[in-house]
Amino acid sequence: MLAGGVLGYPPGSPTDPWEDDVRTFRGVTARRWRHWRSGVELRVPRHADDVENASRRMLMYVVLPLWFVPAVADWVMHRRTRIEETSGVRESAVHALMMAEAGVPVTAALVAEVNPLVLSLMGAAALAHGATAVWDVSIATGEREVRPVEQHIHSFLEVLPLSAAAFTAALHWDKVRAALRGRGRGDDWRLLPRRRPLPAGYLAAFGASVGLFVVLPYAEEMVRCLRARRRQEEGDDDGAAR
Repeated sequence: MLAGGVLGYPPGSPTDPWEDDVRTFRGVTARRWRHWRSGVELRVPRHADDVENASRRMLMYVVLPLWFVPAVADWVMHRRTRIEETSGVRESAVHALMMAEAGVPVTAALVAEVNPLVLSLMGAAALAHGATAVWDVSIATGEREVRPVEQHIHSFLEVLPLSAAAFTAALHWDKVRAALRGRGRGDDWRLLPRRRPLPAGYLAAFGASVGLFVVLPYAEEMVRCLRARRRQEEGDDDGAAR
């Protein structure tokens, strides 16, 4: 809007080039997302042993699925130490924040073209996840017992986002250079669908696994904590009434 006014065009007028550029940008992006499955699927050949395919196979079928194991194990440890009666909703909310910090960049990398924007998102989210993990432990240790086993589980949860970001960066090193230099083509800083989407079956299986092994147990944890807090508040009200 400002650019149009500076160049002598009334903001919002049909001849305003700034508005035309914005409309074109949005139109192209929306059109590509409407047809996001139209490209040829990116499949890893079963017997391929070159570095690129081996790295992609390791990322898709080892690093990402491996995430579910410590996630479930950590939930079990929270349940054993009765999180609902100690750190409660506060710590459970931090767990939800950490899931978002891990889930948003992974989802972007799975469905969007990996470019400097997505790589920057993954790097920033991995750093934020690590900082939040420190906050999580500081809350937990002050309210409940954090056993050595749980501490080792946390180590896996902290390193896996960095591993995923590192594998993705290695597969798209030209985009890493563009991100570090802060330049590149126009598409490099737009969230666009993959030109070659990942197999639909893989995405469906991964999404179902996230729901089963991450969303479901941690939603149960939050519900359990909320119910415990409600019971405590009702007990406090009854005590005050007496």
